[in-house]
Amino acid sequence: MTNDSSRRSVQTKETDTPPEEKEQGSNGVQREVRWVQIRLIPIWLRVVLIIVLVVVAAILGAMFGYSVIGQGKAMDVFKPETWRHIFDIMNGKE
Repeated sequence: MTNDSSRRSVQTKETDTPPEEKEQGSNGVQREVRWVQIRLIPIWLRVVLIIVLVVVAAILGAMFGYSVIGQGKAMDVFKPETWRHIFDIMNGKE
């Protein structure tokens, strides 16, 4: 999954590589050309985006489940009394 437009060549020190992978430098010394991929979205931002998407999906799922399946109002899912009632049912108090 590489994109050629996001790759840049970086010259490194001279090593034993085939001639087709070497490039002539300005001083006449051949140098190896190494491709480095530039990330468009950093890894830490990807992790944050995934966490945010999971939280949004959980909120939307709770709203959908409470309003459509449970036949309540969608905004009641944010009330503490609703969650207290759900946990009471789960713990067998009611």
